[in-house]
Amino acid sequence: MKKEDKKGKAYSKLAESYDGFMKDVSYEGWSGFITGRLKKYGIEDGLVCDLGCGSGTVTTLLSDAGYNMTGVDSSPEMLGRAASKKEDRDILYLQQDITSFELYGTMRAFVSTGDALNYITDRRALKHVFELVHNYLDPEGIFIFDMHTPAYYDRLGNRVYGDATEDAGYIWRNSYNRATGINEYDLTLFTATGNGNYIRSEETHEQRAYSVGYIKRITSKCGFEVLETRADYTEKKGRGWSDSVVYIIRKNHG
Repeated sequence: MKKEDKKGKAYSKLAESYDGFMKDVSYEGWSGFITGRLKKYGIEDGLVCDLGCGSGTVTTLLSDAGYNMTGVDSSPEMLGRAASKKEDRDILYLQQDITSFELYGTMRAFVSTGDALNYITDRRALKHVFELVHNYLDPEGIFIFDMHTPAYYDRLGNRVYGDATEDAGYIWRNSYNRATGINEYDLTLFTATGNGNYIRSEETHEQRAYSVGYIKRITSKCGFEVLETRADYTEKKGRGWSDSVVYIIRKNHG
């Protein structure tokens, strides 16, 4: 089984309640940051691909900002949620593994948000993603993506978390192996059926922590220049102790 396939399977049940659980995430802030950086580096419009687009919230916001969006994700359930948000927007959604995606042509930019790349637990597969992005980028194209750091997973530790909305709830049992960098969490989901009962389901999610230094090295080897690293979609510099680091990289000449 390819590593990214796990993400598609993991989100088979969570997709129904995902947006509710993520209600406190500032997607507008993320998309505003991304749009600002794209314009800073000369990309005012054109084709942009969202890798691991999930339920399509960021994809939709970038479409509203004037970009011609393509979204790629391996989960049919999440893509179903994304498609329901399209309305009359011209967004193309593709169900593909982001470690082996194929596009119809080149893009001016790529984005990947919500720690989608941390789901790629095999280093060679992650390197191949950067190679594919490089291949499908226009000259001097930009790739903006976020990744959780080892420090973030270390803080999560081996603990149990939970949350609930009006229609669903979850229990999150987290386990982080500092030696391997693998973070695994078992989710028990409770989804309301509408008659006072709940359906219980379970999923296992697996991610890998990659250091800032490692990401800088591997992207350089794949033909990119690291322009900036920022912490959590702010203007603060992204460092090893940040929860999430946003990387802004550019395809080198030649």
